[in-house]
Amino acid sequence: PFQGYILGSRWVAVSKLPVSHFTERPKLPDNYTQDTWQKLHEAVGAIQSSISIKYNLEELYQAVENLCSYKVSATLYKQLRQVCEEHVKAQILQFREYPFVMQKYFLYIFQIMIRSIFLFLDRTYVLQNSVLPSIWDMGLELFRNHIISDKQVQTKTIDGILLLIERERNGEAVDRSLLRSLLSMLSDLQVYKESFEQRFLEETNCLYAAEGQRLMQEREVPEYLHHVNKRLEEEGDRVITYLDHSTQKPLIACVEKQLLGEHLSAILQKGLDSLLDENRISDLTQTYQLFSRVKGGQQILLQHWSEYIKNFGTTIVVNPEKDKDMVQELLDFKDKVDHIIEVCFQKNEKFINLMKESFETFINKRPNKPAELIAKYVDSKLRAGNKEATDEELERILDKIMIIFRFIHGKDVFEAFYKKDLAKRLLVGKSASVDAEKSMLSKLKHECGAAFTSKLEGMFKDMELSKDVMVQFKQYMQNQSDPGNIDLTVNILTMGYWPTYTPMEVHLNSEMIKLQEVFKTFYLGKHSGRKLQWQTTLGHAVLKAEFKEGKKEFQVSLFQTLVLLMFNEGDEFSFEEIKMATGVEDSELRRTLQSLACGKARVLIKNPKGKDVEDGDKFIFNDDFKHKLFRIKINQIQMKETVRTFSIHSVYVLTLSTYPIWISIFCI
Repeated sequence: PFQGYILGSRWVAVSKLPVSHFTERPKLPDNYTQDTWQKLHEAVGAIQSSISIKYNLEELYQAVENLCSYKVSATLYKQLRQVCEEHVKAQILQFREYPFVMQKYFLYIFQIMIRSIFLFLDRTYVLQNSVLPSIWDMGLELFRNHIISDKQVQTKTIDGILLLIERERNGEAVDRSLLRSLLSMLSDLQVYKESFEQRFLEETNCLYAAEGQRLMQEREVPEYLHHVNKRLEEEGDRVITYLDHSTQKPLIACVEKQLLGEHLSAILQKGLDSLLDENRISDLTQTYQLFSRVKGGQQILLQHWSEYIKNFGTTIVVNPEKDKDMVQELLDFKDKVDHIIEVCFQKNEKFINLMKESFETFINKRPNKPAELIAKYVDSKLRAGNKEATDEELERILDKIMIIFRFIHGKDVFEAFYKKDLAKRLLVGKSASVDAEKSMLSKLKHECGAAFTSKLEGMFKDMELSKDVMVQFKQYMQNQSDPGNIDLTVNILTMGYWPTYTPMEVHLNSEMIKLQEVFKTFYLGKHSGRKLQWQTTLGHAVLKAEFKEGKKEFQVSLFQTLVLLMFNEGDEFSFEEIKMATGVEDSELRRTLQSLACGKARVLIKNPKGKDVEDGDKFIFNDDFKHKLFRIKINQIQMKETVRTFSIHSVYVLTLSTYPIWISIFCI
């Protein structure tokens, strides 16, 4: 029921509520407060003495509630504090003797029993008075002021805790629940940092400082790092199990500093090279992870990483004895460090960039040679005889080679050798794959620009145009009245694109010369104003001969061909006679005769015997020649190669039938 009134434009509800008239609170008996406190006092004393309480806990709780209801809360709180304080003071001697019993006593008295009996007091009177500590906080305050502040109790307690931790660090089993309770009590009492943590960290620092010095002398690096990692895990577990969480950061920092930070250079000097040499992936991963935890650790690891790469790489590059395998060793080394960076160093950009700088440093300590050998390595992979890899594998190899190629400064040297080898592959038809050749060309163009590869691209264009020219020449020869028995193939090459060779005039036989003139007439008739220059230094031939054992075929150079053709006219010639008949330059002829008479396949016999060709030596056709193969390649003795440039080639093939030696000659 209510009455409504209009005030302005608002409604206001006025309630009419009945008013209860409470009677006065019944008066307590004269001795009730005193008797009740006496009962509570006895219960507290029993709890403090760890004996059974003769009163029911519910009865005691109700007694506290009754006293609070009759406005004696302040007195009750004061009396409880006084009793507790007197008892705590009386326990100092016991705690000095047996400090570890105090945490159980403390928890049992204040947190469980006394607080549960006086809970109503705690939740009414104490809660309404912000200046008063709760019963729990009061107990903390009394323990802090009278027990923990006592030097003897504090010293014995902390000593005991530290002794337990020391034993555990030495491998003994200890009561971790006791440590957890003690340290939790110290934390609750707000004395954890000042009374325990400082001493704990000091002793930890001393322990690991001594341990680090000792174990660095006794153990190998992998074993030492494993121990460091184990110690870090143990200390982390202590934080989780019984130490205060706030101790974690300074504790771990202490372990890292004494076991790692103080020994960074010593660890790397003692063991990093062997870890890298032996490709110890797990140990290197652990090294990186541990060094990354310490200030300056990564930086010093970077320095040693760079030095290792430069030192190891230098041993590959500067040693002439390793030239044969230099490029393969560089590729293997690059694969190795890439794997370490990816797996062990977490693809850290700093390690990647420093690796690149280090490769560039050591690979250029020997100018030009790495560039030359890389070009030769590419040549070996792109030759038709290379059966080591599929097309996909070859593509991956070329990609890896390009990575090494980026590091060299002498790219012009690489170009010169690459161009020379490419010319041989194209002119002799020894390329493994046109696609692979063009893929490599594309990689070089992408890396060095179009200007770098323009001449190389021109070489491919010349080969295609030469094929068209030869189709027309074949038709031209068919219309001749006397086409002859010679089949000629010529490559017309642009002088500016191809390497240069020193021209050498040699004495070709009449049929060769005649065929040259036929081609010259044909070509210049279509392209007036041009000049042909024949190159013979890279000429090749296939000769077919009959020996006592039977027929054989020989793959030989043009110079070897000219020498062997002389033996169509006789069985024995002197060095001077061969030189005059062939017109081959002196040193070139000596190497040619060495290959024919002093090598593995001795088609000629030198008299007198010996490795070197001297003036006056005579050469005899070896009719008793034997070999397990039908087709035999006789390699020319190679001169020591130097960096040089090369010019155009003209290639032709001819066939002679004037003698049982069949000849196909590539004059280049």
